[in-house]
Amino acid sequence: MQIPYELLLGWRYTRAGRATRRNGFISFISGVSMLGIALGVAALIIVLSVMNGFQKEVRDRMLGVISHIEVFAPQGVALPDPQKTLAEIKANQNVQGAATFIASQALLARGEDMKGAMVRGIDPALEGQVTDLAGQRTGAAFAKLVSGEFGVVLGGELARSLGVREGDRVTLIAPSGQVTPAGVVPRLKQLTVVGTFDSGHFEYDSALLMLHQDDAAKIFRLDGPTGIRIRLKDLNKAREVARELAGSLSGDLLIRDWTRQNKTWFDAVQLEKRMMFIILTLIVAVAAFNLVSTLVMTVTDKRADIAILRTLGASPKSIMGIFVVQGAMVGVIGTLAGLLLGLGIALNIDVLVPALERLFNASFLPKDIYLISRMPSDPQYADIMPIAVISLVLAFLATIYPSWRASRVNPAEALRYE
Repeated sequence: MQIPYELLLGWRYTRAGRATRRNGFISFISGVSMLGIALGVAALIIVLSVMNGFQKEVRDRMLGVISHIEVFAPQGVALPDPQKTLAEIKANQNVQGAATFIASQALLARGEDMKGAMVRGIDPALEGQVTDLAGQRTGAAFAKLVSGEFGVVLGGELARSLGVREGDRVTLIAPSGQVTPAGVVPRLKQLTVVGTFDSGHFEYDSALLMLHQDDAAKIFRLDGPTGIRIRLKDLNKAREVARELAGSLSGDLLIRDWTRQNKTWFDAVQLEKRMMFIILTLIVAVAAFNLVSTLVMTVTDKRADIAILRTLGASPKSIMGIFVVQGAMVGVIGTLAGLLLGLGIALNIDVLVPALERLFNASFLPKDIYLISRMPSDPQYADIMPIAVISLVLAFLATIYPSWRASRVNPAEALRYE
């Protein structure tokens, strides 16, 4: 099979042709364009992979503590018939597990130190159905939560900030006090720390405490659980299942899925991801349109060659094809190099970032600010393919004007001074 001469000449021009000073400069500019495309594509892949990994990591850690769906009574009162509601929820085929709970807020004190805390009363026997924490080493601490003993499991950061460990006692101050002749007196209860948990999510590790559901009901003077936590077989169906439960559950109940609990955060990440894609695509566009200057100089330098080809019978379309091939080669090589570089870094970022942190003695992700302490990465096909296509399309568009200009060269005019 004979290879078209347009392809052969285009590839030859890409490799700089004759070894002259001018061709050397053209080759340098072509190399810079190729490198610019490669770095732009690599930067896009790395940044979007890190943002995907960040979103997935934070989401998974959130869902290790919060539930896929929560059903609760309005105004924080106890559910009217928790067992009936629990049975109705489990009848849904998308539900994997469900557990009752009590949620409230309080102050936790240890000596002169006092911290605001999110209080969650749980049923230790059912907690494993709705949270990953119960399946980890924290599960042993949950087993120590016995009704009537007022034990408590603290988030690791909360325990460290109060300076407590297993066996120490802390004081829980309930928000609603007791009315006495001397006025309203806060309700205080001594709790024994039976363990700690580390979810990897600073917001919850620094503020959440768990105790037995019966003990929480006594402290907050409730007749039973205030809600039910639900774990789904597929977390991406949370909104759909929430709508189904809203139509099937009896009673005046509120339903909230995980996408709405942290809606602002997830929306902000998606907006930032779109903006970064647009900004970094401009880098690829600048590098791709550097091809215009490269090809214009090549056309000027190859005017005699173009004239000879025209006198030998080459059509303007063929001449145009030669320079389209040259520009396309730069775009293809630059894009492929960028894909290899970007994926190589994105897939090994868990090794590269710790090495850089040790080298510069710095922490790139303080966990009290970024919620997680390590750099995650999750390259996705849905991001990589558009990046490659956009890069190739921009490189192709950059070749159109110089190639058209080459096809318009007049042979007689070009050979006049040769």
